Amino acid sequence: MDGQTEGAAAPDWGPFGRPLFADPEAQDLSRVGVVDVGSNSVRMVVFDGAARSPAYFYNEKIMCALGSGLSETGRLNPEGRTRAKGALARFAKLGEGMNVSSLTVVATAAVREAEDGADFCDEIERKTGLTVHVIDGNEEARLSAQGVLLGWPGSYGLVCDIGGSSMELADLADGQVGRRLTSPLGPLKLKTVSGGKKGLKAHIKGIVSTLHANMAEETGMRLFLVGGSWRAIARVDMERRGYPLTVLHEYRMTTRQVAETREYIETADIEALRGKLSISAERMSLVPLAVLVLDQVVKTFKPKDITVSSYGIREGMLYEQMPEAMRLRDPLIEACRFAENKDARLPGFGAKLYDFVAPLFPRADWQKKRIIRAACLLHDVSWRAHPDYRPEVCFDNATRANLGGLKHWERVYLGLALLHRYTNKREGSRYEPLFSLLEDRELKEAEVLGKAMRLGAMLWLAGGGVPAALTWRSQKKVLEIKVAPEGRQLFGEVAEKRFAALVSSLGAEGKVIRPRD
Repeated sequence: MDGQTEGAAAPDWGPFGRPLFADPEAQDLSRVGVVDVGSNSVRMVVFDGAARSPAYFYNEKIMCALGSGLSETGRLNPEGRTRAKGALARFAKLGEGMNVSSLTVVATAAVREAEDGADFCDEIERKTGLTVHVIDGNEEARLSAQGVLLGWPGSYGLVCDIGGSSMELADLADGQVGRRLTSPLGPLKLKTVSGGKKGLKAHIKGIVSTLHANMAEETGMRLFLVGGSWRAIARVDMERRGYPLTVLHEYRMTTRQVAETREYIETADIEALRGKLSISAERMSLVPLAVLVLDQVVKTFKPKDITVSSYGIREGMLYEQMPEAMRLRDPLIEACRFAENKDARLPGFGAKLYDFVAPLFPRADWQKKRIIRAACLLHDVSWRAHPDYRPEVCFDNATRANLGGLKHWERVYLGLALLHRYTNKREGSRYEPLFSLLEDRELKEAEVLGKAMRLGAMLWLAGGGVPAALTWRSQKKVLEIKVAPEGRQLFGEVAEKRFAALVSSLGAEGKVIRPRD
């Protein structure tokens, strides 16, 4: 991803490219507020931080169920409407206090379909000053797909966004949003379908079959799941499988796992499951219906893999405001560079450290290189933590942080490398269950990276020059470090021990070439 910009980067920035967060265009996006008025919830998000991979400065959701009963009455749920008005008044006031210049507010299926939807929008503007933009299903699908692109530039596949009253599909190819469709498959609407469970399943199957035909019968693609009901199902799947990392973004399921989780939900004590997983009662009430939709979608479209995206319509609204050059940047690298600039003791050192450790990974592809770069950028951002807990803090930050563009195994790889930046051992760690997401080769590789960063951190000061360089002869299993004259005094007793630890992790012979006196 970041390879698209490396060629145009100023040479002095090396493989990392010029940082974006200091650019005026990026600073204009430093605090962006968006509100999504959905059929089930009303949520406000204020984005802040790294321009390409912004942090959630503020995030609040209120379950209003505006679309509950809409199919029968044609109007917004009265109680939900009252709650939504209160939520929007609160959000408008919060935006003022956070110096958000304006809140972009969009409303989706419930408001656009209700006969009193326009009246609701007028009332909100009169009482709060907020303009509610009612978008159609195609626009909703487009924004949700753009939210996926915020986390995965250049993605391809099918985005499936479920809300309370509708479900949208959007095709992604070469990082562009293509065909888009909307359907009445939101679980709030499905509650009113007659004919019992058999009638409900037939109703869902018929609509999904029509969607499949109109999407040119795409099969074998990646399926991105967007929406709170999908995330709740994924959380249930994690519980059923005993999955060790409960980060929903980039969680993956197979068609078989979806079917098994549907069966699990059908026989489970929903209330007990809800309490165990800390899912709201309003959300959990929709899960048994939503899982029938998901099961039919994966049976019909036959995706090669299924990925949960925490990014959706709100992130798509932010993506809409980004200049094209910013959209093409790697969200992981930009977020890590922002963290280094904000929290590291020596901002900018990550680029030097990457050059130092890179010879150890001569066969790394671009995907592995970006993880190595991320580790080098993050290697020192947790220095304020107590030394006894610094390895754990580093691991937690990497595995559970709000970072885009990271698969789950890559999170653990990154976290383990940073853990080894501060300690030689990982045995006995409370994180051992997470290590099962890595192959033995990846465990060893992350250890090597961590120990190489630990060594490299000993050898640089703020000045220029290269005090030492590594040469790795993998065939002969020989690791050589050549100490430059300016590194003579830096390569002392502690550095020698760290070099020996790195050599041991490689199962190699170590050679030190010192400058002549």
